Amino acid sequence: MGAGPDPVRGAAPPPHRRRSGFRLRDWRLGTKLATVLVIPSVAFLVLAGVQTRGLVGQTTALSDFAEQVGIGRQITAVVDRLQQERDRSAGELAALRRSGTGADRDAAVAALRPLQEATDRAVDELRTAAEPLADADAAWQVSYSEALEAYDQVVNIRAAVPPAVLSGDTVLGTYHRAVAALLNLLAEPSPGDGQRALTEAVLRYVQLARVKELSSRIRAELYAAARAGRYEPDDQVTLSDLRAQQLTALGAFRVAATAEQIRRYDQTSVDPAFVTATRLEERTLPAGEATPAVLSAPQWWAATEQRQELFRQLESEIVDDAVSRADDASVRQLRETLLVAGGIVAVLLVAVLISLLVGRSVARAMRQLRGQALRIAQVELPMTLERLRVMNRPVDRIDVPPAVIDSQDELGELAEAFVAVHRSAVDVAVEQAMMRRNVNAMFVNLARRSQVLVERQLELLDDLEREESDPDQLENLFKLDHLAARMRRNDESLLVLAGTESTRRWNRPVGLGAVLLAASAEIEQYQRVRHENRAGLHVVGHAVGDLVHLFAELLENATAFSRPETAVRVVVESDGPGALVEIVDRGLGMSQAALAEANAVLAEPPAADVSASERMGLFVVSHLGARHGVRVQLRAGREGLVTRVRIPAHLLAEAPAPGLDPPVPARMLSGQVAAASRALGAATAELPVAGRHPVSPLLRPQPGPSPHSGQSPPPGRPPQPALPVSPLTGRPLGDVPEAAPSGPPASAVPRPRPVPGRAEDVLAPAAGPAAGGGWFTRQGPTSSVLGVTPAPARTPVTGGTNERGLPVRVPMAQLAAVSSPAGPDRAAVRHEPDPDAVGGMLSRFYGGVRRAEAEETTEMYLPRDEGGRRQ
Repeated sequence: MGAGPDPVRGAAPPPHRRRSGFRLRDWRLGTKLATVLVIPSVAFLVLAGVQTRGLVGQTTALSDFAEQVGIGRQITAVVDRLQQERDRSAGELAALRRSGTGADRDAAVAALRPLQEATDRAVDELRTAAEPLADADAAWQVSYSEALEAYDQVVNIRAAVPPAVLSGDTVLGTYHRAVAALLNLLAEPSPGDGQRALTEAVLRYVQLARVKELSSRIRAELYAAARAGRYEPDDQVTLSDLRAQQLTALGAFRVAATAEQIRRYDQTSVDPAFVTATRLEERTLPAGEATPAVLSAPQWWAATEQRQELFRQLESEIVDDAVSRADDASVRQLRETLLVAGGIVAVLLVAVLISLLVGRSVARAMRQLRGQALRIAQVELPMTLERLRVMNRPVDRIDVPPAVIDSQDELGELAEAFVAVHRSAVDVAVEQAMMRRNVNAMFVNLARRSQVLVERQLELLDDLEREESDPDQLENLFKLDHLAARMRRNDESLLVLAGTESTRRWNRPVGLGAVLLAASAEIEQYQRVRHENRAGLHVVGHAVGDLVHLFAELLENATAFSRPETAVRVVVESDGPGALVEIVDRGLGMSQAALAEANAVLAEPPAADVSASERMGLFVVSHLGARHGVRVQLRAGREGLVTRVRIPAHLLAEAPAPGLDPPVPARMLSGQVAAASRALGAATAELPVAGRHPVSPLLRPQPGPSPHSGQSPPPGRPPQPALPVSPLTGRPLGDVPEAAPSGPPASAVPRPRPVPGRAEDVLAPAAGPAAGGGWFTRQGPTSSVLGVTPAPARTPVTGGTNERGLPVRVPMAQLAAVSSPAGPDRAAVRHEPDPDAVGGMLSRFYGGVRRAEAEETTEMYLPRDEGGRRQ
């Protein structure tokens, strides 16, 4: 812990790269899973949409085809009514041309009006049936429009029939075009490619309708000839052409028709009415030189009307069959489309559901894995490391929680890998903890051994100081004595580094001023420390050793990094229920960054590492402060540093009873040193404070001659008070100007021999030099060191002897002697020991020491845990 250049800080970690939505590797897992789900689903939807669109198109086409075929019933009905109207108009027109009287015209109008009305009703039914087909294909719409236009021409030409002003070809040609337009509309439905059966069904009723149309035109020609009573010159040619076309259409029908339909046509052709009309028609055929016969108009009309009715019935059956086939195909196609669409939707839903379940499972597993990894990294592993860091007992194994994912896939393997990494990290942490404990034990062992050697060195120095009379050599011995005390503090720093508590313990409160004075005794430049105790506070005994160490480190830092000619001020004040100690120096100071770093270390004790050994003082102060709740803070002063140490209330105690003060140590037997020791140990408020001198009841000026000079003070000069002598320097505390000699020099008063001051002399002086140092032992301080010197029991209570012949101690048997109040000791009756028994006891003691030294070289000292057991 020292001022100087700031430590080199490590390079700052690289900043975290920002997530970009354009980088595939930066996408979140949910986004990636959604992408994996959406892209195949979209591709499937596209393909399924194309397939469904084709099926929907076929379904729509077949539906339109079924509707167009279904409207064939109305079309054939209109054709049949137009054929009757045309055939009758041909006969009436021929009759009116032969004898066109008014009565004949009225009779023709009366005969044609029912037929015309029937045709109009059939057309109205066709219009009504064609309304749903307004959105049909363009070809059908064109054919339908042409059929309606042709019918409108028929309606317009009806008025020209009774007057017979137009030729028969003109009138009949208009009817022929209307029937031809209707037959083209009848043949317009098309099921599309791949529907041969439906195409043949349409072709069958269209061919039969053409056969029926040709038969109707033959009837019209023969009926016109019958009403006219003769044939026109070109009638036979027309009849021959019509018969040839009829045979061709009949052949096409028989080719496209089914066996049942052919049988049904053959059955119709042998019907008596059909045969009668056929025989009458055969009479009109030319035979050699004979002239074709002119048939009777009523007979021919009646016979052909029955034959046309038979054709009409057969045509209706074939149309119904085609409509049924078209409806079945449409329904079947619709069902297939619905099944395919439903299957596509079902497959898509199942795929999406499975994908969602799988994605959710993966995402949930990843979230659980991420949560476990973060929990391990941020909670469990740091807690385990912290527990291992503060744990004092050995740990064989620490259980690691199992993986949160128990699947057998890659995620489960990854979770197991995380658990394996966690287990490995914990095992490494346990090994490191064991290594730290071993290193700490090594530190403790080395520190204990070094302390034993230092104590032996101090004992040797004590002996040399008592026997030395040369002032120069004695001063050198004092320096060695102080260096040895500083070496002992370094050993205690090693114990703090190893995490072991100091063995310096007191069982009674000690004045805070005495604690600070003891801390001054631990440093090299103790002469520069100036104490200002403004509060008579006492510290609990168990924290005295650590506080002495803490203040010694702070005072060492203050004196080492300040000018040698300056003083270091130590000010003690009350701070509410606690205490505030300020250490002010006028030194080099520290930068703001170094102050912030040092205060951070003081607030949060770091782990022991190489930097701890480099800045041992800062590490020791941090850990000692954290051990007792003492807050240490550095801040910049006017010329140097100001160290503020806040001692909490639980470390302060009431002043002990004056009667329990320990006797003066042998190292401080001079009168003034003994008085100063009693003053510092009993009442820290009487320590020298800036601007005043301590006033101790033991050191108040007495009237009369001085005991040292044997003379009274000169007249006119007030008597000078006797000042307490510092146990560290052997000189009076405070700054008092020396009085000028006013008379002859008195006899020289022998001054007390200066003795080097130590912390144990200030805090817990013993009655005399104790064997082994009297302050530090490997098993902790003795009762005399702790400040309590119980009277020995007159008859030691033992529980017999063990197998080695040593007495067995009875626990708490001597408690009455320890807890009894301090008082005048009674003279105990002494018994002269047996020389042989004493010699045997010393021999056994020496042998035990030798065995202990032999065991000490092979075994490692382990610190005690909180329960007192060895780790």
